[in-house]
Amino acid sequence: MTHDHHEPQLPPARGPLSAAVMGYLRGAGPLPDPAGAASAAPYGDDLQLALYLCYELHYRGFDGVPAAREWDPGLLRVRAALEDRFLSALRADTPVHDSVEDALAEILVEPVDGTGVTHFLRDKGELWQLREYAAQRSLYHLKEADPHAWVLPRLWGRAKAAMAAVEFDEFGGGRPDRVHARLFADLMTDLDLDTAYGRYLDAACAETLTTVNLMSLFGLHRSLRGALVGHFAAVEVTSSPGSRRLAEAMRRTGAGPAAEHFYDEHVEADAVHEQVVRQDVIGGLLADEPWLAPDIAFGIDATGFVEDRLAERLLTEWREGRTSLRTPLTSETSLIS
Repeated sequence: MTHDHHEPQLPPARGPLSAAVMGYLRGAGPLPDPAGAASAAPYGDDLQLALYLCYELHYRGFDGVPAAREWDPGLLRVRAALEDRFLSALRADTPVHDSVEDALAEILVEPVDGTGVTHFLRDKGELWQLREYAAQRSLYHLKEADPHAWVLPRLWGRAKAAMAAVEFDEFGGGRPDRVHARLFADLMTDLDLDTAYGRYLDAACAETLTTVNLMSLFGLHRSLRGALVGHFAAVEVTSSPGSRRLAEAMRRTGAGPAAEHFYDEHVEADAVHEQVVRQDVIGGLLADEPWLAPDIAFGIDATGFVEDRLAERLLTEWREGRTSLRTPLTSETSLIS
């Protein structure tokens, strides 16, 4: 099981929208009707997979899908309709703070009696649940920091310099063995998971797809650069304490040294990154474009909204002893039972 650079396979469809997008990508069907997005569940399996397929063309693409599909005008119209449905729902459903300071203040304070996923995994998580968590998160962590890199050409001055400095760390500081995506692949190896890019796309639940699609949505649109910076801030602020709990979970369950190292690395790195993002990325952006403050707050709060939905899904299933994945891991049956 090696961390490879090959294009992933297209997964099975989850409904008419994703089936139509997939058929078009394969050259086996007509262009999907953009109007179909208007009536689709905005956070549901079908729309989220269809959107994920469109976005993935900007990352590594899919095996057998021509690279030119990335900028197919018709497919971009379909993607725009999917995005409109998703973004409209996010704006309607996300409780947004009045200011960036208020949005940050809420996530800077750790609750004394936290009940989130990382608390659960630290205190009582079993190895099969840690494996599922890693499989779900692999959709992002095997391309960690890539969606945020798109914002660099849209920043300048202090914000650009600070953002580039944090991204340089995420990409290993010039050392391929320290690229965070590489470190996550090593974690997956410790957990006896397949490290092939995109391997668990079919298994991941809609709530996981939503968290990854959110950062792709923000990253691919210059008009949403403030929201992308807000998203990045939310990730960095919450990463260090959450990573500490996950490192403890990996040690407690004997997951392996690489599994421990991934989260230990994030405890230290992200504690520094948090300060840089708050003071220089956000501070620099607001100094240059103060009118983006509502977008930054929206990015912070929307990140919390989609992460809370994922947490509810995972914890609901795990507390009942059920898999959180759409298709259980191959060796999971014996571990659950």
